[in-house]
Amino acid sequence: MQTAIITGASSGIGMEMAKEFAINKINLLLVARSESKLKSLATELESKYGIKVHTLSKDLSNYNTAKEIFDWCNQNNITIDYLVNNAGFGDFGMFAESNWDKQLQMINLNMTTLTYLTHLFLPKMIERKFGKIANVASNAAFQPGPTMAVYYATKAYVLHFSEAIGNELQGSGVTVTALCPGATESGFQAAADMHESKLVKGKSLPTAEEVAKWGYKKMMQGKAVAIHGAYNYVQANSVRLMPRSWVVKVARMVQDK
Repeated sequence: MQTAIITGASSGIGMEMAKEFAINKINLLLVARSESKLKSLATELESKYGIKVHTLSKDLSNYNTAKEIFDWCNQNNITIDYLVNNAGFGDFGMFAESNWDKQLQMINLNMTTLTYLTHLFLPKMIERKFGKIANVASNAAFQPGPTMAVYYATKAYVLHFSEAIGNELQGSGVTVTALCPGATESGFQAAADMHESKLVKGKSLPTAEEVAKWGYKKMMQGKAVAIHGAYNYVQANSVRLMPRSWVVKVARMVQDK
């Protein structure tokens, strides 16, 4: 049986993606900080779908964790066919007033660990001429984001990195998908302390389950850039036609309290 790694698998989109792989009889290696949540999910998926689920409780904001995961797979003779770099978080507020340690953790988690995991597992995928990577970016990747400056910038990196290596891998049997959901009903808003943002306050948001089902499908199709939802698709592409000064002003207006 094939095996997929999913980071940030203890809740939200990551947890729902794990369920999609399990439904399709793909073994799992789930990585997140919460050991109890991972164990509970693993027990549920193994009993319900008859697959093998491994768990690793790791702090992915420490980028050296990527090498620990890679070494664990080698030591346990586990071949990785699918890599879902889902772990990430945001922070809401003015950059000058932000906590630097939190910004650095965000940069390491959203960009550095994602890149390192891809670099570690990609060569064997190329060697086997099969593999699929999904990097969870965001609709935030398409414009600057005042009041969430670092988060938006990290997601722009994820999008551009994914597109670039996807091009490099054409004809190799390996595909890279940048998944770009908009605001989603998950634990993200609480972690980012953005309940008062106009982006989410009073809005009916798609569920993590909806986004995960759609994301799994796009990953398996090898879609390069997958933007969830018609509104998000229009928004992401409209910024190309607007002056940059307008783009950042509109983003601030939509994002602000």
